[in-house]
Amino acid sequence: MIHKAKDLSPEQRLAVEGLLGRAIAEQEEVSIRVLPQAPRVPPERRREIISGLQKHFARIDAQRRPVPCQEADEIINEALRSTRPRYQPLH
Repeated sequence: MIHKAKDLSPEQRLAVEGLLGRAIAEQEEVSIRVLPQAPRVPPERRREIISGLQKHFARIDAQRRPVPCQEADEIINEALRSTRPRYQPLH
C-alpha cells in the first residue's frame, strides 16, 4: 500500500523519517513492505555449498591462462568501473 506523505499523521511521519534518516516532503509517497526472513542455512549445508563453490572456482582457475598481477588488477578495475563509474581503486 502506498501512502501520500501529506496524509500521514505526525506520529507516522516521525516514524518514517526516523527509519529513512531524513525528512520527507509533502509531495513524496511512502510504501512499506514486509519481507519474510530468509531461512537459515544449517552449518553442514553451508559447508557443502562452500566446498562446491571452491571446487567450481578451482576448475575455472585451472583453465585460465596466466596473467601478470598488474594486468589482472587492470581487468578487475575496468570491470568495476563499468558497473560503478566513480570507482577509484585503492593504491
